[in-house]
Amino acid sequence: MKKLLMALAFSITGQVLAWFHMQGQFKYEWAKGWIWIVFGGIPISICFYFSTRWMYEYFQNYWYVRPIGFGLSTMIFGLLTWQVLNETPDTRTIITLLLSVVIVILQLTK
Repeated sequence: MKKLLMALAFSITGQVLAWFHMQGQFKYEWAKGWIWIVFGGIPISICFYFSTRWMYEYFQNYWYVRPIGFGLSTMIFGLLTWQVLNETPDTRTIITLLLSVVIVILQLTK
C-alpha cells in the first residue's frame, strides 16, 4: 500500500509540474524561459518514471497504471486550469472530469 501511495503522490506531483510546464506560459513570464522549458522536464520525467514503476510493481498489470495516470492528469488539468487560468468548466468538461474520477476509482479498487 505504501508503494501505491508513493506512486500516486509522484504522479500527482508530476501532473502539477507538467501543467505549469506546458500551460504556465499563458499566465507567468518565467514559464516562457528556456531554463524552465529545458530543466523543468527533468523533475517531471523523474516523477512519472517512478510513479509508473511503483504502480506497476503494486498492480503487476500495466492496464491499471495508464488509466489511473490518464484520470489523474485530466482531473489535475481541469482543477488547475479553473483555478490558475480562471477558465470555468462547461457542462461537457464537468462530465469529463467526473468520468475521470470514476476511471481512477475503478482502477484503484482492484
